[in-house]
Amino acid sequence: MTTKDIVLVALFAAIIVVLGFLPPITIPLIAAVPITAQSMGVMLAGCIIGARRGAAAYVLVILMVAIGLPVLSGGRGGLSVLMGPTAGYIVGWVFGAFLTGLIAESVVRDGQPEIRQYIGFFLASIVGGIAVVYAFGITWLCFSTGTPFAKVLIGNLAFVPGDLIKAVLATLAARAVLAGYPMLPSRA
Repeated sequence: MTTKDIVLVALFAAIIVVLGFLPPITIPLIAAVPITAQSMGVMLAGCIIGARRGAAAYVLVILMVAIGLPVLSGGRGGLSVLMGPTAGYIVGWVFGAFLTGLIAESVVRDGQPEIRQYIGFFLASIVGGIAVVYAFGITWLCFSTGTPFAKVLIGNLAFVPGDLIKAVLATLAARAVLAGYPMLPSRA
């Protein structure tokens, strides 16, 4: 990694932590899994700084959580969070950011028509930032709580509208960064 890569990883880790300052919203159906803005960081990091750097930013955040820093939404931190019912979503953030970045790197190019860039960033955000994170999160939630898969899956549907809004916001931000700073996406 270059100095630029390290700076971008640290910057996005800081952005992810700042997104955690927004208070979590709890849905009565699934009280164990709150709605947080930090999940939007998966989409932002992957689309803006790419697969490797985006995943590295989330690894850095998870390391901060592991040593006990209260960097997750609601001021949570510590190993107990990484073993609790939301741990799958947290681990899924790393893989989600990586896949979001991989897709964005593959389909979005400077010089393409804007609409193709928007579509590419949006699809990358949905696949990596929603589908991958949900796959990890739902699997762990079922395992850790003993709740049937179908029940957890249905309960997670309540989060989809908000996550789609996050994907739109991440798409707009990623396109704005690409237009304003085209050298940033040169991937590590």
